[in-house]
Amino acid sequence: MLTGVILVVTIGVRNPDEPAAPPPAQPALAIPEQRPQPGAESPRAGLAAPVDRPAVSDQAELDAWATRVAGKTHIPARVLAAYGRAEMWMQRQKPTCHLSWATLAGIGRVETARGDFDLSAVAANGRVVKPVVGPPLDGSPGVAAVHDTDAGKLDGDKSWDHAIGPMQFLPSTWKKYQERANGDGGAPDPQNVDDAAFTAARFLCSGGDDLGTPAGWWRAILFYNPGVPYGQDVFSAADAYAEASVAP
Repeated sequence: MLTGVILVVTIGVRNPDEPAAPPPAQPALAIPEQRPQPGAESPRAGLAAPVDRPAVSDQAELDAWATRVAGKTHIPARVLAAYGRAEMWMQRQKPTCHLSWATLAGIGRVETARGDFDLSAVAANGRVVKPVVGPPLDGSPGVAAVHDTDAGKLDGDKSWDHAIGPMQFLPSTWKKYQERANGDGGAPDPQNVDDAAFTAARFLCSGGDDLGTPAGWWRAILFYNPGVPYGQDVFSAADAYAEASVAP
């Protein structure tokens, strides 16, 4: 488990009141279905995010990288910047994890499809325009029963927990791994794509696994969600995004 993480802020912060530019209309990237067995292989890593430089702002490099990758993957550049930032900081804080932004993008794709929300609707400050709250985990058919753990603070329900934010954390998991991604001293926000991506990265890297290996990648993904079909869906998306990011 990661504890006592100290962030050295090297990436600039946008004006939170700045309106988000409308994203270009692009068709979603075609994702070939792959069904590898757990531990058999890991997805490709894709075009690496910029190297984090502790004493210099890397915002221009991150934005340029995100714009380039967005043109190839059709993921909004603002969202890619969140995934890339998480890769950058984890590479510095826990380099043995070898987490790629493509894995975070794969999780984001699967969760947005399951939750039926649109990641293009993200403000310039990283917050989703409309808060994302999943259905109650109330033990109804096909749904696990998870009684309230946050007094309704994050999901608005004092009886049952709901998955929250663009990376769909349970409130109890969010509380354990949450981290603010822009270093402004504010409280981590599960509805902010930067905070959600960085918290997901901390969660995936908390077990000491090397996500650059098949065994390590699968252990981390099944820790995030224990369903093998879920892991296969994430694998398919992550590998397709990685391949597209380095295509000519």
